[in-house]
Amino acid sequence: MAVTAAMVKELREKTGAGMMDCKKALVESNGDMEGAIEWLKKKGLSSAGKKTDRIAAEGTVAIKLDDDLNKATIAEINAETDFVAKNELFQEFAKNVVEHIHTNRPESIEALNSSKIGDETFEEYVKSNIAKIGENLVVRRFETIETDANGVVNGYTHMGGRIGVLVSAKFDKPENKQAVADFLKQLAMHIAAMKPQILSYKEFDPEFVEKETEGIAKSIEKENEELKRLGKPLKNVPKYISKLQLTDEVMKEVEEQIKEELKAEGKPEKIWDRILPGKLERFIADNTLLDQELCLLDQFYALDDKKTVSQVVEEKSKALGDNIEIIKFVRYELGEGIEKKDDDFASEVAAQLS
Repeated sequence: MAVTAAMVKELREKTGAGMMDCKKALVESNGDMEGAIEWLKKKGLSSAGKKTDRIAAEGTVAIKLDDDLNKATIAEINAETDFVAKNELFQEFAKNVVEHIHTNRPESIEALNSSKIGDETFEEYVKSNIAKIGENLVVRRFETIETDANGVVNGYTHMGGRIGVLVSAKFDKPENKQAVADFLKQLAMHIAAMKPQILSYKEFDPEFVEKETEGIAKSIEKENEELKRLGKPLKNVPKYISKLQLTDEVMKEVEEQIKEELKAEGKPEKIWDRILPGKLERFIADNTLLDQELCLLDQFYALDDKKTVSQVVEEKSKALGDNIEIIKFVRYELGEGIEKKDDDFASEVAAQLS
């Protein structure tokens, strides 16, 4: 009996198995629908549709780097349990997924699902692996960074793929490419540990900064109430929390205040120029708490916490006689933002047996 597209579609809707598996089942059963369903059950393929509703918050963050370090892809690929995430079948699946994304550059999850991988659509490929591995699998998000000849991208995965980072930069001298790439690997480690959310304070929305200023002030004031009760030194309540607020007018006013303090302390005016830079730098450090928490370039560098990332980039540029500029970074942490379902184990086993 000839197998039609309508028959394949019907079987797929009934079982959730992949299109190619449905076609093969119908061929093997000579077009008999019930026989095809039994064939799929024996192969363990008809359970894939049921598994796609289950929450997948484990898995891995995988990266793919071109040898010339001008293109890189990062993807979060989820499974349901850490146990499955560590097995070879899942690791091979994750590797194939990130390589497919890297090669084909889909613009969205929808475009990815409709793309072809071998003889089947990507969506069918995932369902086939769900049936094979025995858990729901989800390609949650991905991004590819590509640079020109005067750019480089490098990456880092941490804790066995629980965190992944890509970071790119541009520079002027081609001979410095490997040195810049090595520096970016270290910077990616910093990003993995320190969790910046944006590159620079310049990306902040002023309204967001204003709300955060109020929140931080109230939080410190509340903390100071307890410190006062315990007879401990109080924390400074900052007036500002971001460089976005430190306008030229603000900094000029601060400089005048520092000069007044130096005068009151009896410091000779001829040495003020030597003291002012350090005090201004201290003021900026004390009044940019938001930047230090969320902005990569304003964070204190994990490998040298006396310097900001921006200062370290500047020092590296001088050491190489170049001009390094960090362009972009992407940081994925496995399962972040996914609401995990806390099932009763006994109920889950009963559900599986029913």
